[in-house]
Amino acid sequence: MLNRRLGIKVGIAAAALAGLFSFGLLRGAHAGWGHGGRPAIMKRFVSSAIDEVLDEAKVTPDQRTRINAARDRVFAAVERNRQEHRGEMDEVLRLFEADHVDPARLIAMRSEREGKLKQLGDVIQQAVVEAHDTLTPQQRLIVTDRIRAFRQNHE
Repeated sequence: MLNRRLGIKVGIAAAALAGLFSFGLLRGAHAGWGHGGRPAIMKRFVSSAIDEVLDEAKVTPDQRTRINAARDRVFAAVERNRQEHRGEMDEVLRLFEADHVDPARLIAMRSEREGKLKQLGDVIQQAVVEAHDTLTPQQRLIVTDRIRAFRQNHE
């Protein structure tokens, strides 16, 4: 049970570094659970998963600080993106309620959203590079082994 729980958290951590958790936060970010809603819950869950993997990899305090800083930059970028998306969705709803939909505006909004998602992807990509460069080859092997085990258990 403990290995399964750890495996789940490792998988979430990997997803965080790979950007999948960002997609989850963007898609399921409406509040309503208290204590900051789903984004806060996801942050705690992902942070816990990352901490457990870093513990297993026996990282130094400096390595942990650098990886947590990268994680925090991803969290901040996801939160900015989530807030912007909320306003964009309101505009889409107003366009839909109108007598006529403005296709040019929809195209422009889509282009803007794609640009913002690319920027978010760039932040995530940089965090992955920083995590890679921070860990030793042995530590990266521990992390990737845990991710593989998680994936194998969930296919």
